[in-house]
Amino acid sequence: MSSGIGRRELLLGTASAMLAAPFIRPAQAADDILIGVPTAQSSPVGVGDHKDWLNGSTLAVDEINAAGGVKGRKLRLEVVDIDVLSPEGTVSAFQALNGRKVHAITSAFVLIPQPAMDAAAATGVPYLHGNTGQASLDLVKGNPTKYKNIFQIDGAETWYGYGFIRYLDKLVESGAWKPKNNKIHIVQEQIAYTQVISKATQQAIAESKGKWAVGAVTDIQYPVQDWAPVLRALHDTDAGVLFIDHWVAAELAAFAQQFSGDPVKGSLVYLQYGPSQPEFLSLAGGTAEGMVWGTVIGTHATGPAATFRTAYKKRFGDNMGIVYTGSGYDMTKMLAQIWGSVDPSNFDGVGAAIRKAKYTGVCGTYTFDRPEQCPLVHPWQTEDANAGISHLLLQVQDGKHTIIAPDGLAEAKLKPAPWF
Repeated sequence: MSSGIGRRELLLGTASAMLAAPFIRPAQAADDILIGVPTAQSSPVGVGDHKDWLNGSTLAVDEINAAGGVKGRKLRLEVVDIDVLSPEGTVSAFQALNGRKVHAITSAFVLIPQPAMDAAAATGVPYLHGNTGQASLDLVKGNPTKYKNIFQIDGAETWYGYGFIRYLDKLVESGAWKPKNNKIHIVQEQIAYTQVISKATQQAIAESKGKWAVGAVTDIQYPVQDWAPVLRALHDTDAGVLFIDHWVAAELAAFAQQFSGDPVKGSLVYLQYGPSQPEFLSLAGGTAEGMVWGTVIGTHATGPAATFRTAYKKRFGDNMGIVYTGSGYDMTKMLAQIWGSVDPSNFDGVGAAIRKAKYTGVCGTYTFDRPEQCPLVHPWQTEDANAGISHLLLQVQDGKHTIIAPDGLAEAKLKPAPWF
């Protein structure tokens, strides 16, 4: 983006300013508190989510700085490009932030967690991320000394599968939905993240003791060029639940478009997480109506979260992502609160304060005082919505994402989909 100021004018203006005020410190930025935000800009995937995180973080920084900063010091975001699919690209981004002497790193996610965690651990900088990965949690629990300042802001990806089966039970028990049969057809992508989700789903189905059954498992490979073979398999099985275990918004939008032309009548369609990305509704249009999706961290719809949503949309537009907007905002606010009493340069002191913290933001309540250093998952690990980060279930209703579970946070009940 051009500022409209030419190089010559910039140089002349800078020179004039230096002559006019030769004794003023050249930069107050040396006193800023720096937050590193590795942001996918050229990566094949993750750009939408990372932009959401950056937007939420930016809004928080602006609010904090407008209120005087942290003990008079301004916050500043240091942004570097990251390729979330590449270990080398991941390490390069984190090393660049370490070189800029950031006081913390906050990240929507990386897909290969250990290189990022090792790069952060090399300097001890506090690193807060939304990887949603059991692998990340296992690393912290297995080596608490090395990874003492690394925190996951939500639960494991296993809850996407395990928790969803529990939600199906609740939907049936409430009378909101009656499945046409007990079969669940899982369509699984091949990366570790989606494979873990599929295994957790199948485990929960097995533990249901016949209440649910695996109708079929169909493999897909990113990028999905054509959903027609998958649709044929879904029709053949005719399962009561279609679990599309894939996370790329554009490809799930393509699925919605093809499904709408040849739907499996009466089947509940669950698209794992990907609809949270802002481009999904734009690309899918009306074909997404009635589809269900979930997230293990997301922006609530009432109270302070409603105020945040209004401020975010005023700043960045109505097409707001539900997941990483609020969580990026929350992490910046939480860090600022901690830095109010702990020197940002004291990485271990900040890490210790995070472990003791109980911070309530627009996505719920964050606590990290357990070996994995991640919050509790509501409603599965705690029934108290004020004690954890909620696993939300949403449905596209009237062209908008609407929270339908858990109770107490729901904006509406499940509605019959057009193909029902």
